[in-house]
Amino acid sequence: MSAAVLLSLVPLAACSPSDPDQGTAVGTSAPAAPAALTAEDAGRAFLDDYVTEEGRVVRYDEGGDTVSEGQAYAMLVAAAMGEQETFRAVWSWTEDNLRRPDGLLSWRWADGAVADRSAASDADLDAARALVVAGEAFDDPRLTAEGVELGRVVLDLETVQTAAGRVLVAGDWATAAPYAYNPSYASPAATAVLAEASGDPRWAELDAGSRVVTASLLEDGALPPDWAQVAQDGTVQPTAGILGGVDEVRYGYDAARLPVRFAESCRPEDRALAAELAAPLRQAGDAARLDLAGQPIVDYDSVVAAIAQAAVATAVGDDDRARRELADAARIDEDTDTYYGAAWNALGRLMLTDDALGGCPPLEE
Repeated sequence: MSAAVLLSLVPLAACSPSDPDQGTAVGTSAPAAPAALTAEDAGRAFLDDYVTEEGRVVRYDEGGDTVSEGQAYAMLVAAAMGEQETFRAVWSWTEDNLRRPDGLLSWRWADGAVADRSAASDADLDAARALVVAGEAFDDPRLTAEGVELGRVVLDLETVQTAAGRVLVAGDWATAAPYAYNPSYASPAATAVLAEASGDPRWAELDAGSRVVTASLLEDGALPPDWAQVAQDGTVQPTAGILGGVDEVRYGYDAARLPVRFAESCRPEDRALAAELAAPLRQAGDAARLDLAGQPIVDYDSVVAAIAQAAVATAVGDDDRARRELADAARIDEDTDTYYGAAWNALGRLMLTDDALGGCPPLEE
C-alpha cells in the first residue's frame, strides 16, 4: 500500500490539533477565574461548551467535526464528575455513529456521517476505561461489561508483541512492522483499571511494554516525540509525524500528554519516568512545541504543555509549581478557546487531582 493511501487512512487531525490561533470555539459557560479554577469547573466548562444535547463533542475550531478522541474525553470527564445523563448521551451517540462492526470506533465524523472509519487506539482505550469507571460510578454492570469488551477488542486488534513486550500501536491499521507508535497513547492508569475489571493478563503485558518503550525513547532524547516507530526487535525510532507528515521530530500536542498519563499512575516506576522530563521541560515554559532537547520551536503556548508541566512538577514533589502551572493552563485556555485546550484543561486536572478515574492523583486540589 502506498504512503499516500496510508495517509488517507491515518487519524492525523485527531492527534495534531490546529494551532491555538487558528479558530475559536463557540462557548456558553463562564469559567471561574484561572487561579481559582477547580477540576469540576474545568470539566463543567468542557461539557457545557463542546457537548451537544445528543451527546456529540463538536470541535468548533476544527470546522465542527467530531473525533473519537473527543467522545472518549467527554466520557472520562462525565464519569469522573458523576454526570450520568451526559455520559450516557455521549456513549449512545458514539455507539450509534462511530462504532464499527468489530467494536472499535471510527475516528472521524463530519457532515452527518463517518468521514474516516480508521480507528485511533488512544480513543478506544480511553473509552474502554471510561465505561468501566462509569459502570462503578453509576452502579451499572452493563457499562462495565461494555468497557471490558471494548478493551478486549483493543488488545486483540490494536496491540502487537515485540521484543520490547506488548505495545499499543496507533490503530488497527498499524499492525505491520515497523509499527506506527504514539508514546502518549500509553496509559498505565487505564491498563490498571481494565486489568482489574477483566482479569486479562495482557493488560499487564501492555503496561510493561509501554514502560520499556518509553524508557528507551528517553535514553535517546530528553523528551518523548509525538510519533515513533517500534521495530519487531523492540528498537524504537522517533519519527516526524506518522509517515513523515511534518517537518521535524518534535515534542508537541501529542507527546505532552505522556507525562500526565504517567504521573497519574499508581506505580512508582511510571511516576519516575514522568519525573525524568522535569529538567528538560523546566526552561521551556508552556511552549506548544519543543525539539527533543527541550528548546521551543514555536512562540506560542498550549494548554496541554502547561498541564504537562504541572504533571512533571508533581512527579518531583514541587506541588506549588504544579498549581501555578494549572493556573497557567486555565489562562491559556481562556485566551485560545479551543476544543483540545478545554478538554485537557479538564481531563488533565482530573487525572492529577481526583481519583475518580481509577488512578493515583499526585496533587491535592
